[in-house]
Amino acid sequence: MSKQHQVILSLGTNQGNRLENIERCITAIHQEIGTVIKVSKLYETPSWGFESEDFYNCALIVHTHKTAYKILDEVLLLEEALGRVRSEVEGYQARIIDIDVISFDEEIIATEKLKLPHPEMQNRLFVLLPMRDLNLDWRHPILQRYLHELLVLSEDKSNCKFVQNLENPIAKIKLSDFNYIAIEGNIGAGKTTLANKLAEDFNAKMVLERFADNPFLPKFYEDQNRYAFPLEMSFLADRYQQISDDLAQFDLFKDFVVADYHIFKSLIFAKVTLAEDEFRLYKTMFDIIYKEMPKPDLYIYLYQNTERLLQNIKLRGRSYEQEIPAEYLEKINSGYLDYIKSQKDLNVLIIDVSNKDFLQNQEDYAFILEEIQKKLQ
Repeated sequence: MSKQHQVILSLGTNQGNRLENIERCITAIHQEIGTVIKVSKLYETPSWGFESEDFYNCALIVHTHKTAYKILDEVLLLEEALGRVRSEVEGYQARIIDIDVISFDEEIIATEKLKLPHPEMQNRLFVLLPMRDLNLDWRHPILQRYLHELLVLSEDKSNCKFVQNLENPIAKIKLSDFNYIAIEGNIGAGKTTLANKLAEDFNAKMVLERFADNPFLPKFYEDQNRYAFPLEMSFLADRYQQISDDLAQFDLFKDFVVADYHIFKSLIFAKVTLAEDEFRLYKTMFDIIYKEMPKPDLYIYLYQNTERLLQNIKLRGRSYEQEIPAEYLEKINSGYLDYIKSQKDLNVLIIDVSNKDFLQNQEDYAFILEEIQKKLQ
């Protein structure tokens, strides 16, 4: 899965309760548009280019998988929802909220609808000063200048005064209080997608399952009875080796680690796929290994109904998965839920994502973050 885009937004307001306008806007962006990763300090700046009340300004870093044009469309809709009324009069005007898209990664976009980086950003202290607070490793792709250079070169000498610090929505979620989070789910539930997003948004170390390298997997989907035991044994050996190696790199008392699997999944799949005598042998081996494995501080199970799982499997297009029967997925789901019920010492969070698209719909991702937050309270 591709990395998320880094979008920089500049917010401004000079009408009504300016602080409340800014705070409402930050919250709405985080809930509806993209994950707010960093928020600058709040500054008060004289109106630029016209006579009016002073502005409050700040800048944000937002993570998203959406396109730049989609972000622009959603920003314009949010301005309207927050009360902005655009006048037909030419030139600058007072406004209850103004959201400008300043940059999208380090891309250059020059169309009638959208120009990025914002063509006036280098001439606006009320943009540059808040951006400096974000500690960006960002270079203007046209001017080939870093932010500190743009500040030195700027001819805007406006008096931008510090007002106060602003709260970052994501900072409320102390995810790193869990040193080790394992995310599980059925085939196609979205566990790797969620692990990637959490790792990027919360600056976590990531452990991803290496499933595609298993030579028995395509053969298993063609002839389950014949290849079930060697498949499950090779998965167990590989998961044990990988998670031992990967977790050994980290200090689970200090580092924050997100994994897209937990080794117990081996037993769940084995119980579904193996004959009874094979499973008894397998479980003996598993129990020996499992005792040595570190247990996650939080175990997240993404539940998704079978119909949606089949849709996701079809969409991601792995040829060897296309013939997986619904009955097999249902058995796996049942296996997970039975396992979860039997675990007394594991901190479990079940999230039903059957009607969620946390990759494209920010509200769905914000819902997941809120569910995790509840486990911290």
